[in-house]
Amino acid sequence: MRTLIRDGMVWDGSGAAPFPAEVLVEGERIVRVGRGVAPDGDDVRVIDAAGMTLMPGLVEGHAHLSFCGAQRNTDLGDIPPEEHVIETLHNARTLLDAGFTSAYSAASAKLRLDVVVRNEVNSGRSPGPRIRAASPEITVTGGLGDENRLHMNRSSFGIVADGPEAIVQAVRTCIREGVDNIKLNISGDDFVPAKGGMTVMREAEVRAACEVAHDFGRRVASHSRAGNAVKRAVQCGVDVIYHCEMADAEALDLLEAARDRLFVGPAIGLIHNTLHEAEPWGITKAVARDLGMERCLENSQRTYEQMRKRGIRVVIGGDYGFAWTPQGTNARDIEHFVRLFGYTPSEALQCATRIGGELMGLPVGQVREGMLADLLLVDGDPLQDVRLLQDRSKLRLIMKGGALHKAEPALNRR
Repeated sequence: MRTLIRDGMVWDGSGAAPFPAEVLVEGERIVRVGRGVAPDGDDVRVIDAAGMTLMPGLVEGHAHLSFCGAQRNTDLGDIPPEEHVIETLHNARTLLDAGFTSAYSAASAKLRLDVVVRNEVNSGRSPGPRIRAASPEITVTGGLGDENRLHMNRSSFGIVADGPEAIVQAVRTCIREGVDNIKLNISGDDFVPAKGGMTVMREAEVRAACEVAHDFGRRVASHSRAGNAVKRAVQCGVDVIYHCEMADAEALDLLEAARDRLFVGPAIGLIHNTLHEAEPWGITKAVARDLGMERCLENSQRTYEQMRKRGIRVVIGGDYGFAWTPQGTNARDIEHFVRLFGYTPSEALQCATRIGGELMGLPVGQVREGMLADLLLVDGDPLQDVRLLQDRSKLRLIMKGGALHKAEPALNRR
């Protein structure tokens, strides 16, 4: 079956203005984009896109598919593995329902959760986005993800390893078990005793992790809030650096010099929602201020304004999966990029599509001949109002690899 989408406006993800065109899909690929496309034969499914915008499927650049509404880090460790697999599968479908056809994982709460769900989705048995599966967050004693105490062992989302040899073993173990990405917690976080301004993983540890991961052909992502943690990540070869809000001029210069090989992501959703929407979970505005969320937001705005000006590749993804950042609300990040960071709608949408596709390392994120047919048909023009993408009723069609996950417009066979 071939699919022809006609009479709509196409925003192709390149940054160019929308244009009227027909798009022909054969199998899992886009084969024609242009005017007057009228394929012969009876095996053509025609979709009328009048009044709508056809665009690439969204790419979640900081996914936590196995984060299931946690209020505390230990909530994720407390979920039995059998239930955790089911919840992660549910989250994968939720993300696809929200228009995200690809997800680059920033950490799995248990070692094989991402791997198993990725394989299940790839088998075609369960719906979900394309997934780059991650390891748990490899951390050091006392770092983010280490919830142990002398009198009690507690699991969260971390693997604790100290020293280069232990780090190497942890990385190799994760790779053996099938992950695509390794995650390192180089800095702390304001929610734990090792604060976000601390750089707690040593250079030799980071360098060892990157060398081994790259030897196996895997990418490395890092949790790097502190300026020194950003510098360490760049200098040691980390490929995807998350947060970065405390990056100073030296760190920004390093990022800019390496902009052709790496990606960054602010994870602004968690910061914003902790400051403004977490009161039902006991985090009042006063508590959020005490945690440093106002300062964190201000630093993020300053840093990502510079990232934009310097042409550093930035992806959306805001630590969705906590109680106050529910799965499926991920498209809010696009609005945050416009409202908080000064991106134009087109620039923010490119972060969510084309640049995300580059992060995935797959031919996705653009409406272009030869690309995988991961497409959204939006009722309206998201360039005029990016909030449309937060409304699932406005997502009239969701296509992944040429297969229709959702199709509300009238379909006509001919």
